[in-house]
This record gives sequence, C-alpha cells and structure tokens, in this order.
Amino acid sequence: MIDLNIIWFLLIGVLVTGYAILDGFDLGVGMLHIFAKDETEKRMNFNAIGPVWDGNEVWLLTAGGALFAAFPIVYATVFSGFYIALMLLLAALIFRAISFEFRSKMESAAGKSIWDWAFGISSFLIALLLSVAFGNILGGVELDATGKYSGTFLGLLNPYAVIVGLVGVTMLAMHGAIYMAMKTDGAQSARMATWANGAWMAFMALYFLSTLATFFFAHYLFDGMLKNPLFWVLFPLLLASAGYIPVAVKAARFGRAFTASSLVIASIIGLSAVSLFPRVVPSKTDLAYSLTIYNASSSQYTLQVMLIIALIGVPLVLGYTIFIYRVFKGKVVLGKDSY
Repeated sequence: MIDLNIIWFLLIGVLVTGYAILDGFDLGVGMLHIFAKDETEKRMNFNAIGPVWDGNEVWLLTAGGALFAAFPIVYATVFSGFYIALMLLLAALIFRAISFEFRSKMESAAGKSIWDWAFGISSFLIALLLSVAFGNILGGVELDATGKYSGTFLGLLNPYAVIVGLVGVTMLAMHGAIYMAMKTDGAQSARMATWANGAWMAFMALYFLSTLATFFFAHYLFDGMLKNPLFWVLFPLLLASAGYIPVAVKAARFGRAFTASSLVIASIIGLSAVSLFPRVVPSKTDLAYSLTIYNASSSQYTLQVMLIIALIGVPLVLGYTIFIYRVFKGKVVLGKDSY
C-alpha cells in the first residue's frame, strides 16, 4: 500500500529544495549587490536575476500551499509560533520585490542608492530569517503536549538556530556569487569568483561548526542516521560537491561550479530530511510531543486528492521554470529595456 504521508513529506522536500536552489542564488546576488563597484555592476546584478526571480518564488508559495494541504497542524503551529519572524519575512519580500521597479525609475544617484540598500538588506534578511527558521526546526521548538508552540520570539534566536542561519547566509552568498560569475564577463566575473571562494571558505567553516553544535543541541538528529542508506548517498554527494566548487571556480568552469553548489544545497536539505523523518517539527520540550507526518497530517482522502492536483501542478511549475531559464540563458547584456 502506498504511504501518502511519506509521499507528501518527500514532495514538500522537493519543493523546498527547488526554492532554495532557485531563489537561493538571486538572494545571494542581492546580498552581494551592496558591494557592487559601480552602476554597471549594479545593473548587471538586477538584469541577471530580473527575468527569473519572481518565478523562483513560486516554489516557496507552492511549498507553503503543500504544507497547508498535507500537514495543516504543522502549518498552523509554525505560522503562529513564528508569527513575528514571518511578518518580518513578508516585509523583506515586499521591499525586495518593489526595489526592482522603483530603482529603475529613479533618476538621481541618491534615489538609486536607497533602493540598492533596500534590495541588499531585504535579500540578507530573507536568507537569514528562512535559515534561522530552518535551524529552529532542526533544533526543535517548544511544543506542549497538545502540539502548540509555547515559546517566545526571542527564544527563536537561540545559538544553534543562529549558527544554522549563518550557514544558510554564507551558502546562498556563495551560490549567488557563482551565478554572477557565470552570467558576466571580465572584471565583474573575476570579482564574483573571488567572492565565491571567500563565501565557500566561510560556509565550510560554519557548516563544520553547525555539525559540531548539532551533537550538543540536537543530538537526536543523529539517531539511526548511519543505518539509513540515504545517508550514504547524500553525505558523499555533499562532500564531493563542496570539494569540487573551488576547483571549478579556479578553472573558470562556472556552470559546473553552479551545478555543484546546487547539489550542496540539495544534499544538505536531503540530509536534514533524513535526520528529521518522520518528524516534521520536533519538540524541544519532549520528543514525544513532536509533530510527525502521521499525527499532523490531513485525512487520507485529502492527501489523495491533493496528490492528484500536485501531479498536475508541479510539472507545470517545473516546465515553466525550465522554459524561462532556456529563454534567458547565456551572459547578461545590457540594453535600452534593461533595469
């Protein structure tokens, strides 16, 4: 018999991974935008991600909708418990979106600078808030016996979650730098390669630190991991991909470096899913209070109906994404209609 709960756990994992890879690089570009050298570099940044950024965010919306449909108790608990953080995230998403259009309408350097900073800071906040939220999920949140969140906003800013948040920020900065090195030529491409190497070193150091911290703050994530065959697929993939990135960047094979960076993101999310399963939101109060794919799911009929819808909708999103990236492949060229 097909276990629909497991299928939806995997499907949401795929959607989260798709979002992290696709919107991850344009968040990285946004963070690095603050350090752009001149107006040409800034315009290159905007036009490199301008045609695709809004499509990338569809994956986040789809993941949120899938979570609501499949695991409504998880959706309710997370969105109510992380309410302030999510409001900050929403504000950052709004400012980042309007910065594309508002900056292009500004004629003065001061006006452009305001929206440059809005774009960069909002990109950083989105990456940080989502990564810290992910760290809280891994480390566990304060759930009572009824599955309700009993913590505070400041409690979400615990050391483990912050470390994971910094891992996410450096990883996406690396991802974005590689993307811009791939999409540009000359001095900007060389500068982005330098940024990619620096972000890679910071990411590797922080990832090692976060793994060490997991032993102290979320040791249950290691329970039975070595016996899981998926671990022996994902962990070597992570090591090989991460190790190949500086090699590919040095050889100026930025397309391969971007693929490796994408695999790093996918393998980290995959390893996290393997560690959490079957939990979706672990309880820091008592693991027995955790929300799992079984005690927090919709009815089997709902899961079945929504799976049919997902099997129609997800391929459409995937097809749209592939089409857009094929249309806008290649180096960025500034023209009269550019941002």
